[in-house]
Amino acid sequence: MANSKFKIQNLKFGKLWIGIAILIILSPVGLILPELLKAGGAWGEWGADEIEKIAGYVPHGLKKLSELWKAPIPDYAFSGWDKGVKSYTGYIFSGIIGAALVIGISILIGKIFAGKNGNS
Repeated sequence: MANSKFKIQNLKFGKLWIGIAILIILSPVGLILPELLKAGGAWGEWGADEIEKIAGYVPHGLKKLSELWKAPIPDYAFSGWDKGVKSYTGYIFSGIIGAALVIGISILIGKIFAGKNGNS
């Protein structure tokens, strides 16, 4: 009984992992399509400098907050990997790193709360 429950859970998580892998592999589409369509950067992923180009100014609060945080992997690209196939590969690696962090933190939080309720 416990073994069949484990197999069912593995099937459910197997589909989840496949879905996550597909999304990560497709993530460079967000780079490719704007380039093909000459649409500029991805909508909503603007830095303060891009907002200044678009709107003509940067709101004071945004400018102040943008100085507080520096992304560990700016623009999802590694140094020297900002053009062509390398940028797409960097985007995929960034997706893998980000997904691994989110999944790892979620599992850790789940284990902490499951342990508190005696369900671990």
